[in-house]
Amino acid sequence: MSSRTSDCLEEEDGEEEEEEENYNPTEVKMSQIVMPCHSNHRQELSVGQLLKWMDSAACLSAERHAGSPCVTASMDDIHFEHTISVGQVVNIRAKVNRAFNTSMEVGIQVNCEDLFSDRHWRVCHAYATFVTQRTSTGQKVTLKPIVPVTQKEQVEYSVAAERRRVRMVHDDIIKDLLSNEWVQQVDSSVGPSAVAAERTRVESVELVLPPHANHQEGQRRFQEATARKKIRLDRKYIISRTQGEVPLSVPWDPTNQVYLSFNNVSALKMLAARSSWRLSCEKDQVQLYTLEQKSMLSFKIECEVDVPAHRAFDLLAELSNRPSWDSHYKKCELIQLVDNDDFIYRVVTPSVRHGAMGSPTAANQAKGILQDFILLASKRKPCGSGDPYVIALRSVSLPTHPPTEGYNRGEVLCAGFTILETKDNKSLISYFNQASPEVLPYISTDIAGLSSSFYHTFCSCSQYLTRNRL
Repeated sequence: MSSRTSDCLEEEDGEEEEEEENYNPTEVKMSQIVMPCHSNHRQELSVGQLLKWMDSAACLSAERHAGSPCVTASMDDIHFEHTISVGQVVNIRAKVNRAFNTSMEVGIQVNCEDLFSDRHWRVCHAYATFVTQRTSTGQKVTLKPIVPVTQKEQVEYSVAAERRRVRMVHDDIIKDLLSNEWVQQVDSSVGPSAVAAERTRVESVELVLPPHANHQEGQRRFQEATARKKIRLDRKYIISRTQGEVPLSVPWDPTNQVYLSFNNVSALKMLAARSSWRLSCEKDQVQLYTLEQKSMLSFKIECEVDVPAHRAFDLLAELSNRPSWDSHYKKCELIQLVDNDDFIYRVVTPSVRHGAMGSPTAANQAKGILQDFILLASKRKPCGSGDPYVIALRSVSLPTHPPTEGYNRGEVLCAGFTILETKDNKSLISYFNQASPEVLPYISTDIAGLSSSFYHTFCSCSQYLTRNRL
């Protein structure tokens, strides 16, 4: 077993111990030894059988929370990391991550163990959506909210709202791709040696199948499969990006919009939910926190402001106004209005390069070098009670806006605001940033305790919000 696998298992064991101490009433655990009747001709557990077990465990978890019969509405894409052989044991854990009005998301974790070698490994992780069935009188069952306890539960609870948003627009993406000429171009490029999709179909006498598809039906299915493949590749590329890779930005394309937005918002929510933030500086109720993760340093600036949360959200989400209160923003122009919740901006800031003592080099000051960022801004209103407003920022690349002479192209991996409503109609505003080399010089003197520029910037932000309170 590789060291990477061992590290993953240690983390999972730690999470299991934490969750055992905090019992979750919706959690269902299922163990099943793989028998020959469960396997295929290669003596490996068939995927169909595994999906059946996963669905059964998840349904029981959903019904345990709902207190009424539930049915499976959907299951997200599943990527199987390992096969399971006859004689090995499958361990399935399912629990409700979040309950909405009449639907809920259930997280499913599948692990495998070999009883005779004491080996454990992860097989897959999936998310399923279940809906409650109507009562005998025809009334809908309204679900009780889930209260997350552990840090992992809080992260899953928060990101579940964004995953729900992705599911709701998935059908529209498929339709847009099918109506796009790009799919037709892929179809027309198929060579004469290609195998017709019709030849790959297998029929079973035990199933009632629709009539044989005609040529147009086969073409439509081919285009749908091509569109789904592109979505999978886009999503795999976007979500698999790590902070150690260069560049940090990912290409913007209308067909991967929903996954870029999802990744943008969920990354900020997961960063905000971390429990290991450490207070570095504080001045007049403005706190500066830091978080060290391997080679990445993140920081959070937080303060309570006497402005309603919804109004602070509207003001801060208007990124074009940020130069009026943030001296680090020299210019901010809207490049593209993606939809009502997602925007692409070009931001211009002064370029800072530190010398040995942490001060900007005289050469760069004399040259007046600037740097710019192409940022995707995704704003989200709370999905439920206790949720914050979210304004997430991350770098994307646009063919129409390549790096230009006279500017250093900077990149942002994860940044943005969370705004939480507090008592007396006030707001707790938190700004986060995973400090890339282009951003770290702006905050390093604050973290070291040599400056309080973070305080002056947040005071300027507070004044901007207060002036525009109404």
